Amino acid sequence: MSRIAIPQEIPADSKAVVDAVSKQLKLTPNLFRVMAQSPFALNGWAGLQASLAKTLDVKTRDGIALAVSQVNGCQYCLSAHAYVASRLVGISDEEIALNRQGQSESPRIAAAVAFAQAVMQTRGKVADSDLDAVRAAGYSDANIVEIIALSAQFMLTNFVNNVFDTDIDFPVVDLEIA
Repeated sequence: MSRIAIPQEIPADSKAVVDAVSKQLKLTPNLFRVMAQSPFALNGWAGLQASLAKTLDVKTRDGIALAVSQVNGCQYCLSAHAYVASRLVGISDEEIALNRQGQSESPRIAAAVAFAQAVMQTRGKVADSDLDAVRAAGYSDANIVEIIALSAQFMLTNFVNNVFDTDIDFPVVDLEIA
């Protein structure tokens, strides 16, 4: 059960972000109702997300979201990202399961999600071999910074949802990988 009452009223300074998300998803996710209570946090997150949406490709970004959310044990985010990956991006259930394990059918995406997984598991203290693997897959140092930034962006929403045990308003994904 949620540890916060899901607000129905959105503060004026959060409305633009919440309205944009609601328009895209055709619903207002509880995460955004919760984060909207702090326009500073929501708008800061949204600015980072908007910039990072221009990096890498959508399947890689979604794979990173799934890998990071799995490491952080965020059932809300796993459910939301699996829904978006499947319904809006067209990623297969098999690929979603692989991404959650830090893998992919695509060697290039596999390197990015494995690196994101390692960043989370080691709190950024990755091994030289982790850097070597992501570089060998063709990622530049700028891309590696982007993978780290995406991981941090997803970690923020993971932590908000884990702290508040936000009610899941997407088809629920089990934390255990089938």
